[in-house]
This record gives sequence, structure tokens and C-alpha cells, in this order.
Amino acid sequence: MAAFSESRSIQAGSFEITLEKEADSFAFSFWPVQQADGLIMVHLKIASPELAAPGLYRLSWRVPLVDIHGFWRPGNDRSRTLPADWSEGFVSQSTTHAPVGCLFNLNGQNRHTWGFSDALNPVEIVAGVHEETATFLFSLTLFKVSAPFKEYEATLRLDSDDRPYFDSLKQVADWWAAQPGYSPALAPEAARQPMYSTWYSFHQHLVAAEVEEQCRLSQPLGCRAVIVDDGWQTANNDRGYAYCGDWEVWTGKIPDMRQHVANVHNLGMKFILWYALPFVGEHSRAFERFKGKFLNYVENLSTWVLDPRYPDVREYLINICETAMREWGVDGFKIDFVQHFKQPPGEDLVSNRAANCDQVANASARDYTSVPEGVDRLLSDLLQRLRLLNPASLVEFRQPYIGPLMRKYGNMFRAGDCPNDSLSNRVRTLDVRLLAGHSATHADMLMWHPSDPVESAALQLINVLFAVPQISVRLDRLPPDHREMLKFWLDFWTKHKGLLLEGELRPWRPELWFTVVEALNEREQLIAVYGRVVARPGGPLREKITVINGTLEEGVTLKFGWKLGHCGVEIKDCKGKLVSYHERNFPVGPANIAVPPAGLATITVNRTNS
Repeated sequence: MAAFSESRSIQAGSFEITLEKEADSFAFSFWPVQQADGLIMVHLKIASPELAAPGLYRLSWRVPLVDIHGFWRPGNDRSRTLPADWSEGFVSQSTTHAPVGCLFNLNGQNRHTWGFSDALNPVEIVAGVHEETATFLFSLTLFKVSAPFKEYEATLRLDSDDRPYFDSLKQVADWWAAQPGYSPALAPEAARQPMYSTWYSFHQHLVAAEVEEQCRLSQPLGCRAVIVDDGWQTANNDRGYAYCGDWEVWTGKIPDMRQHVANVHNLGMKFILWYALPFVGEHSRAFERFKGKFLNYVENLSTWVLDPRYPDVREYLINICETAMREWGVDGFKIDFVQHFKQPPGEDLVSNRAANCDQVANASARDYTSVPEGVDRLLSDLLQRLRLLNPASLVEFRQPYIGPLMRKYGNMFRAGDCPNDSLSNRVRTLDVRLLAGHSATHADMLMWHPSDPVESAALQLINVLFAVPQISVRLDRLPPDHREMLKFWLDFWTKHKGLLLEGELRPWRPELWFTVVEALNEREQLIAVYGRVVARPGGPLREKITVINGTLEEGVTLKFGWKLGHCGVEIKDCKGKLVSYHERNFPVGPANIAVPPAGLATITVNRTNS
């Protein structure tokens, strides 16, 4: 428990914001600015006459629990329920999570959304119900680990406007993107096209000819890139990382990487290669080269983590990727495990001395004291230099490294691993999209058993419609009806890609893990229903409404707030076969549509009589 020596409170609209601090050489000030109805910015500034390490600072405030029923925060499958304030919090920094949270009601309306401007440095976030007062307590603890500085400025954004919660989160993402040094990387068109991934279908047991065969089969289905995952760099197939670090091709799996990439290119597909960039295992030559320049050892992964504060470490890692792009012709990289770049505990950051001389070399060779700043330099330089070789370079990151600064370093953001779990994949892709802006959100790789009923297998795709799909099954081992289903849904996704990825996204019922999700543009509206709920399409009326049954039950119930009038209704099953076409009138109120399990209905509206 921190021993705060000073505490000061200010009034920010209806909120009392308290700042507590440990004794240090810094003077501080913080003040609110009312931006609009329901929107307040609280600015914090601390300064010292000389370079110094700050003590702990903690910002806290409370929100009365009035018309509040759920809490959204970033992460993998975090519950939407209201935790207690004694529950475990989470840490946000550049490579982990994001400093944001949202309280909402059962109608999906925002009741209180906060965001913090500093997404680079570690911020410990605790949020939960304060039992004594029936309020929701938020606290942000700064500088638990911090390099010395003279000045620090940050802003806390508080939004209590009555709007859909997803609009409030979008505004936070836009606010971050507008900050100096946070501008997101542009996503090339290739980042928004279906891909084939080798992870679940091959794991580390890669065979170049077999990968090329899966590319040959997946390209006509709509896949336009392959991600060759872990395994290409080692003969070891135990899933550990003790052999990482040199990043040389194991020729027993891929005899000629340049030719392998060329063969994939000849099929009309891009080639993306996996790297666990921070890792150096004891069985690599790089281990001896960089001994003394590691942050820590990850025991359960059997690997050391390189320290990006050393310029030669950064140059080594960037050069590895440049060489792969230049010599092998790869189009991009799946960069993994960057959340392991963490400041080592126990370092004397004021004198810049290492915590453990066996792990860290002479610290005077570093050009950064702060690990987050070293990571920012590494990943920023990496993307910049890759773009000199290929302006359309592809760089993928996955949850939990999906925050606003990660959007600066990469252009593809994937849901965290959830093999065969279509429900988690839906939740994770939508969680990523809520903060991703125009960056390309990707689903976790799709896999299923060949004996799964075709309707059940189709749910793997239907649950990730609002993200770019990655396929990771052995296509030559699928039964014919599965291949037919996969072809139909990938064709459907490609045809509606603009609506699904660029349309207005409305993921309703977050407390039920998004059981109704809408995408809208000026002409079309798509509604995916993932449970036994009544979907209420939002207005105004579009020319075409597509309704997708994301369940294994017959029928979907919609409740229209307006009269559609005379419409044509086309119904298809999960393989795209026409079940029926009929015309009907849709009155104001509930209407059941006989959409088969994992099927869809297309409603064409006759505007002359609606």
C-alpha cells in the first residue's frame, strides 16, 4: 500500500477528482476543462527543477451507480459485469491493453466512459463497486515503474453523454489517434482480405509443399495471403521458444524460402511470416551475442527477452525483418509476444544501473532508460524501414497488444487465440474493433472438426463477420458440404466487405457478449443475431436488409420501429442454397423470418409503398 504524503481534490462537473502523491521533488497541478455537455478534460502537469524519478501518483474518482448495469474494458474475454473495487485490476502500457473503460446500461447507452492520454507508460487501473456508497470507483496509479524526467503531462477524458456506448468508445479512439505521435498506420488493401494461416492446421509441423497446396486450395475461396506461423525456424516441434533468436530457415521444413515465397506469389497470394521478435532462446547463437542485454527470462516459454533500450538490439531485430523482405520477398510479418517487453523490477533508473549484472550489460550502452520508449523506437523504426522496401508492408499484432500506440506500429490487429471457440472469437473481434478505428481487425484463425455438422462449422465464420477471416483448416480434408459452406460465406464476406468493415458498426448487448450486431451504410443494413433475442433494427430505413441467423435454431425475430411495406424476401441456408423467395408486408412491431440455422435472409424494400 502506497504511503501518499499529499492529497488534493478538484470538482470536475459532478465528479470529485482526487490526486494523491508520494513525497518527491515534483510540483503538480491539475485542472478541469468542460469541453461540451457531458464531456470534461482533466489536465495533469507535474514538473521538477532537475531530472528525477517521481513517486507514485494516483488519480481517483467515483461515479454514482444510477442506471448502470455493465462495465466494458479492453482485454481477452473480460467479463462485462461490475467488479468490486477490491478486485484485481490491470496494467495498460504501449504493448498491453489500453487506458480506457466504459460503464453502460442495459439499453447499450453510455453512462460514463473514461480514457487516459498516456498509452505509452505503465498505468495500473483498478475499477469496481465501492460497497459503502453504491458508487463505482476508478483509480489510475502512475509511475510504479518510471524513468526519470523533468516534466510530465497527461489528460483524463470523462464522457457521461447519453449516447450508445460504442460511439463513446469510438470518440476515445479518435481522440488518441489525433494526439502527436499516435497517428495510426494506414492499412493497405491486402490487410482487408481473407487469409490462410498455418497455425491450427499445421502448428510447427510445416512442410513447404503442403503449405503451398493449402494456398492453392484457399486462393479460389477468396484468401489473398498466407501467414506462415511458428515452426519455420526450428526442427523442434515442442512449441517452446528455446530455439528462437537466429531466425534462420530450417531447411528440413522449407528447403528454399525464397522459392517457397515465389510459389505462393505465383498463386496470387501475399506471404506473411511469423516472428516472436523479443525472444532469444539458449540454443541460438544470438543468446551468446546478446548475453547481458536481456530484460528477463520467461520460464514457462523457455526463452529470454531482449532489451530494446540498446541500439544494437534494435538494429539486429529490424535487420532480421528487412533481410527477410529483401532476400526472400515476404510481404509482411506477424509479430508476436511484444507484451513481454517490460521494465525489469528493481532497476535503479535514476543512476541507470542494472538490477542484475548477470542479465543486463553495462547500462551506459543504452540510449534509452525507459523500456516503453525503447519499444516505441524499435517498432516505429521497424515499420518505417519496412515501408522503404515495400510501402504496402503488412504487420500483424494480436490481443492484448491492441492499444492506440500499437496502431502506430502495425495495420492488422487480431483477436487473441481462441481455437474452435466461435463465441470468444466474436467477442474478441468486436472488442478490438471498438478501439481500432480504420485499422484492419482480424479474427483469430478459424478451425473446426471435419465431422462437425455443417451448420455448426458455419458459425465459425458467422461469428466473425465484422472482422477479416483467417482460415486454418486442412482444406483437402474437409467434406464437400464444408467446402461448399466455406466458399459461400467467404464469397458473401468479400462481396459485403465494405459494409462489414467500413460501415457504421453497432454491437448491441455487450453484457450478453454482443448478441445483436448491426452494420449500416446509406443503402444497406446487415443484422447478425447470435441468440434467442428480439433484434430491433435501427433506422432510418435502408433499401436492403440482410438478416443472419447466428444460431442453430430455426427463425429470427425482428421488431421494426417503422412499416416496411411490401418487400421481397430471399432466404438461403448455410451453404448458400436458395430455400425460398416470397413477398410479404412487414408491419410496425415484431416479425418472424424463417431463416434456417446459420443461414440468412435478404429483404429488399420497395420504397414506393414503405
